[in-house]
Amino acid sequence: MSVRIIIDRKVKKGKEADFAKLLRTLRSKSIFSKGYISGEMLRDRDDPQNYIVITAWQSVAHWEEYEKIPETSKIHARIEKLMARPTKVKICVHA
Repeated sequence: MSVRIIIDRKVKKGKEADFAKLLRTLRSKSIFSKGYISGEMLRDRDDPQNYIVITAWQSVAHWEEYEKIPETSKIHARIEKLMARPTKVKICVHA
């Protein structure tokens, strides 16, 4: 069963360009990963420093495999340094 991963990030002011560049790098890695279906990035209209990324994967196992890739982990660590608060990740299944 496919799953959706919802990632909620709040970027420090002035770090948006660095964040966008790292996110593009992550996306380029994820789209070729086994089990990846789709993804989109949304920006909060009322809080432009807040971004939501929603990705679809064939299974939780596929998402977890992707998260364990060393290069992916390194990029996530770099992204965390740009955050105003810790990133929130939710794994959601169809109800």
